[in-house]
Amino acid sequence: MAGESVEWARAFGLIDSSHRVHRLQRADAAGLAGRACPDGSADGLRLLTDLISWLFVMDDACDEDGLGADPGRLAPAIGTLLDVLDRCGDPDVVPPAAGPLGDALHDLCRRTRLHDRPALLLRFVSQVREYLLALLWEAANRERRRVPEVAEYVQLRRHIGGARPCLTLTELASGEPPEPGRHADPALAALDLLAVDLVCWCNDLFSYGKESRADPDAHNLVTVIAQETDTDEPGALRAAAARFNQGLAAYLTAEDALLTSGDEGLRSALAARRNWIRATYDWSLVAARYA
Repeated sequence: MAGESVEWARAFGLIDSSHRVHRLQRADAAGLAGRACPDGSADGLRLLTDLISWLFVMDDACDEDGLGADPGRLAPAIGTLLDVLDRCGDPDVVPPAAGPLGDALHDLCRRTRLHDRPALLLRFVSQVREYLLALLWEAANRERRRVPEVAEYVQLRRHIGGARPCLTLTELASGEPPEPGRHADPALAALDLLAVDLVCWCNDLFSYGKESRADPDAHNLVTVIAQETDTDEPGALRAAAARFNQGLAAYLTAEDALLTSGDEGLRSALAARRNWIRATYDWSLVAARYA
């Protein structure tokens, strides 16, 4: 699975140098997908792995290759990708000349569309759109060297992290996605926010060391807490860890309420969210992405 996904990325031109190939291999997208969806179908896991690979490449282009530091460069690229999303993977519509990122994104949408779950496809497209638009917010902050307030950061981090489309494809890979109307249930929607927050905050805590070696990136929970509370680095790290632990306690309480409701149709969805939280932690311990 890992080799196949790297070859998929190479075939679309997402990784065009030995450095970028090595960087993607070290990220271990397949390891993360396998932990998050251990019982998924081979086809579903491959699609999820390719999505994670695409997100890693996009994030690296923004965070390490300079694209995300210049809104003037990023905006046209985002516009092209939004144009791809508007086609929802329709194989009968010729996508625009979108470059490697756009061509690969169209392929992800096309393969999701093949599963014939229109509501899930539209949710996936919407979540990727939110991710892309949030990257523009991030780029504007970088250009102005602006550190957002904690509440603002927490809200936008949910989208920049890319966890929401990953959860959607995890449900698809599991073969038991909840009925479309379930996602409008306020209790499940609240649990989704908690799960996504925990995935993103865990990522922030593990990546902070790498990000703070040179000029600390403003888009990290530790950094925004330090700025807003005028706390030193050790204190901000403890505060971020405490926020994660409080969020986990709230998540477990909300999850238990849904489990004891007797709604068997939610069990697979709840397992997917719990798996993603644990998978992020376990993968972060061993993956070389934050080394």
